[in-house]
Amino acid sequence: MRAAVVEQYGGPDAIVVKEVPDPIPGPDEIRVAVSYSACNRADTLQRQGGYPDPIKREHEILGLEYAGFVESVGSRVTRWSVGDRVMGIEAGACNAEMVITHERMAMPVPTAVADEEMAGIPEVFVTAWDALIAQGGLTSGAWALVHAGASGVGTAAIQIAKSIGAHIAVTCSARKADACRALGADLVIERSPSDWLSELQAAVPQGMNVVLDVIGGEESDRNLRALASQGTIMQVGLMGGAASSITTGLILAKRATWIGTTLRNRPIEQKIAAVQGFAAQMLPRFESGEMKPVIDTTFDLSDIADAHRHMEADANVGKILLKM
Repeated sequence: MRAAVVEQYGGPDAIVVKEVPDPIPGPDEIRVAVSYSACNRADTLQRQGGYPDPIKREHEILGLEYAGFVESVGSRVTRWSVGDRVMGIEAGACNAEMVITHERMAMPVPTAVADEEMAGIPEVFVTAWDALIAQGGLTSGAWALVHAGASGVGTAAIQIAKSIGAHIAVTCSARKADACRALGADLVIERSPSDWLSELQAAVPQGMNVVLDVIGGEESDRNLRALASQGTIMQVGLMGGAASSITTGLILAKRATWIGTTLRNRPIEQKIAAVQGFAAQMLPRFESGEMKPVIDTTFDLSDIADAHRHMEADANVGKILLKM
């Protein structure tokens, strides 16, 4: 099979699309013929040597999500049959023509979602649901703040929040503001160079019940100041840097909760719980058309270096997909 392999760390041209052996499924696994995968921020970090795959593989294949058709099943598999349309997340190795996954990690693709859209769901929607609802506790009528509102996670978070009756504020660049409003964001604020905190506090003086942050760095203290009493900050990424200075006393005064979270490094049973929880609560909303994947651009696997450049230029609104 063809796969996007990192043989040495560096820029986008460090990725080599080459033939590697087909993966062999175990008794509880399925092998998926991948139609589409995607490019995520984590892939660009891994390509540079900053976010390693926790699973040691013969070849370091990029990719955290897949969508396609079941090609073969292990001897103990009961949930799936050959030909079923499935999608899911993995710790890596999804930017390839085939991937193996535990049968309970796979999700059915809603019939309302087209083949060319299906890889736009797994990573960002599971991440946003897990952060906002499963761990963050967002409920109807509450307020969430999401940074990078036009990103894959951001566009998913807007739809998830609105689908449960919550309010959502997002920060983004000015040129992406209309896209966020079109998805239903209640308040859209330019993050930089504007003073987003003052604008947010003026509009919602009671503060945010949940903050989903992929930035970190200098935004960390402002996130804390934006938080409502007993609110929760969900730290999902650190695009703005890992080090920051915060007013620690606000954590006490606000009785705040600050949770760092990733999906990639969790034990498999925790990942299965997240995937199955999301599938039960949210997949029917894709079937009804209430929610939809937001696709920015689709590249062929052979053009994956261009996909990475597009992501690192912060040019996308929604997902960057890879066609196998």
